[in-house]
Amino acid sequence: MSRKHHHFKGAEVSCCVKYFLFGFNIIFWLLGAAFLGIGLWAWAEKGVLSNISSITDLGGFDPVWLFIVVGGVMFILGFAGCIGALRENTLLLKFFSVFLGLIFFLELTAGILAFVFKDWIKDQLNFFINNNVKAYRDDIDLQNLIDFAQEYWSCCGAHGPNDWNLNMYFNCTELNPSRERCGVPFSCCVKDPAEDVINTQCGYDVRLQVEMEQQRSIYTKGCVGQFEKWLQDNLIVVAGIFVGIALLQVKSVRHLSICHRNRNDLTVCLIL
Repeated sequence: MSRKHHHFKGAEVSCCVKYFLFGFNIIFWLLGAAFLGIGLWAWAEKGVLSNISSITDLGGFDPVWLFIVVGGVMFILGFAGCIGALRENTLLLKFFSVFLGLIFFLELTAGILAFVFKDWIKDQLNFFINNNVKAYRDDIDLQNLIDFAQEYWSCCGAHGPNDWNLNMYFNCTELNPSRERCGVPFSCCVKDPAEDVINTQCGYDVRLQVEMEQQRSIYTKGCVGQFEKWLQDNLIVVAGIFVGIALLQVKSVRHLSICHRNRNDLTVCLIL
């Protein structure tokens, strides 16, 4: 009589989930490398890499920092998740999950603090925008960022067009020799759908007009108020996207963080 042998085999991690996480993170990794490369290239074009001390020369915010920081975090996180999932490396997967959890916790904390200290956040936003208005002509990347923000939110300055008095090229003092005196950047101008070419001089002398006349040619609402309105209208959607992505990755890591009990046994266990 033959004897039946029973071999216990634990639940294995799904290969589909494993390679889904691998594919997702290799894209995340490559995007991080691209962001990091763009940031370093931008700094090389500005001469920052050959003179590191020039990083502090800009009075306003350098948008290249976004590419460097975000790209660096994405590169490290994507590498850990990609290699950890492919090689079933518990150390990298633990690092990946802890890093994700930390980012999620920081986002949650920032959201709570922003709600509790919203007046302080608003004051800091005013200070930040005004500092960058002063440095508008100092850096082309900063200039493009401000132009994009004013066009996207249909605004001009922190509280209104007169905030551009803070900039040495646009202020209305009689001693200002600039042709842009008493004007605003072209991104403050109300766009004419019939115009195919941007008129970069549309804001010249516009603040010499009375407010009613200004409203016909430029945006008169401040960017702080417009940003608050946009945030209120899209808060649920934005928060939902961030929370959804974070929970999806944390759940994937939970199911893919595996450990082998020994070399010959196919039984696996979850480490989270």
